[in-house]
Amino acid sequence: MDFSPEPSPDSELLLAIRSGDPSRAMPALASLRQWPAAEAIPLLLIGLQQTAFSIRSLCCAGLGFKRSEAGRQALIKVLGDDPDANVRAEAANALAYYGVVDAWPLLRQTFARDDHWLVRSSILAALAEDPAMQPAWLLDLAELALGGNDGTVRVAGAEVLGRLLGPSPGQQSDPVVGDLARERLRLLIKDPDHLVVVAALNGLHGQRGGSDPGEVDESKGLAPNPD
Repeated sequence: MDFSPEPSPDSELLLAIRSGDPSRAMPALASLRQWPAAEAIPLLLIGLQQTAFSIRSLCCAGLGFKRSEAGRQALIKVLGDDPDANVRAEAANALAYYGVVDAWPLLRQTFARDDHWLVRSSILAALAEDPAMQPAWLLDLAELALGGNDGTVRVAGAEVLGRLLGPSPGQQSDPVVGDLARERLRLLIKDPDHLVVVAALNGLHGQRGGSDPGEVDESKGLAPNPD
């Protein structure tokens, strides 16, 4: 389906988005990638009003790339109000594109409030490797993740701690935060979730180039026998 970049109020593109039918709306929304932000954003905002979660989710992704203050405010509302975790997760990811320094307070608040694993995983993925994230923020985020009940999120939290021991090129480092992260990883060797234990050992191993034999011994019996 070919959409013109200059739709009239009753254009095929606008009608497709307003239809609420994903089979019509999704191709129309995808075509907005080629549009200037000033023209695409009003249509993405219309898409956010539709019933199908897949349409709203794609509109959130679009507003992360076609940025404006109106789009940012819409994403903030979605993050707090949308009933579908897929849409909230996409909104969280999109907000990070507006700059993690500005987005961090809201995303942290959302992480603490919204315990859905998909939303939390999206926030972790968006922030964990961003060079603008301060080490203290990452430590805070890791602790929030580890304090939850979802195994996937807790493993991701342990992996964030590992990154704090050996930041990637361009990422900020803080020796004090690094020491705190190291001590936290050592405690996680006794975690009841063997996947968290593996993530903790990987973090400690990666920063040293070799595992501490004492730490490995402490984990015996927690991870399942490979046989």
